[in-house]
Amino acid sequence: MPKNSSEDEPSWVSSRAEGLSALDLSAAPPVAISPWDVALCVSGTIISCENAIVVALICCTPALRSPMFLLIASLATADLLAGLGLILHFVFLYCLRSQLVSLVTVGLLVASFSASVCSLLAITVDRYLSLYNALTYYSDRTVTRTYLMLILIWSISISLGLLPVLGWNCVADPSTCGVVRPLTKNNLIILSVSSFMVFGAMLQLYMQICRIVWRHAHQIALQRHFLATSHYVTTSKGISTLALILGVFAVCWLPFAIYCLMGDQSYPRVYTYLTFLPAINNSMINPIIYAYRNQDIQKVLWTVCCTCFSSKMPFRSRSPSDV
Repeated sequence: MPKNSSEDEPSWVSSRAEGLSALDLSAAPPVAISPWDVALCVSGTIISCENAIVVALICCTPALRSPMFLLIASLATADLLAGLGLILHFVFLYCLRSQLVSLVTVGLLVASFSASVCSLLAITVDRYLSLYNALTYYSDRTVTRTYLMLILIWSISISLGLLPVLGWNCVADPSTCGVVRPLTKNNLIILSVSSFMVFGAMLQLYMQICRIVWRHAHQIALQRHFLATSHYVTTSKGISTLALILGVFAVCWLPFAIYCLMGDQSYPRVYTYLTFLPAINNSMINPIIYAYRNQDIQKVLWTVCCTCFSSKMPFRSRSPSDV
């Protein structure tokens, strides 16, 4: 059987599978570096640096130990692993061309992106509970619930990441490949449907948060005799923040999820890159929205930058609704 040109494609993001596995690259000649792979590697480097700072700040600051910061650390860790996975993909793709390494790299990316999306949902749940159960939020039950959520998030994500490595891939049967090789079409459908479910759950929870915030702001305005304009400004600011969070998630992930459902391996590879790049850029935006806008993290970061860090700095652990 003659060799297929897909053997020489330099990426697991591929559009064709014509008889031979796209991951059988060990004997393939050197290929030119794809600018798309360079873009993935550069994005991975930026993602890794941004999130490594967040993880280091939270781990090295005893004051940042509330449930909210644990969930932010989980999100940053997942995005950090995603960035490292993109870098390793580029390195192994052009330096160590191996089917096993490719599968492990894809598994790492699936696990890390799954953990990132699930952490976003967990942060949304935590914000909702901090408003709905404001009087009992700062209790041992909240800490226990947070650890259980973290265990569940990473157990599900690691399980999803192991599936391609343990055999649920299209290496043996290229006709089952989806738009992201070596993941099968069914695997991508599950991941895409899960993304839609997470977005739907986040949308529902943030709608509930908006109702709670509107009601609380209205009650405070009546009690303190604030002007209606103050009530409007306070509420609209909170709603704008929630709209930003949902809008970023939708713009980054939904096009790729839709393409994974609608597309197949016969589609041009450029379509996969054009939808996948915004998805990974969500991991670049997450630390800006969830970490660097937080005043406690800003204080620690500013202190470190000024080289006068002190572990005795006074902090007030803010509730998730303040973030």
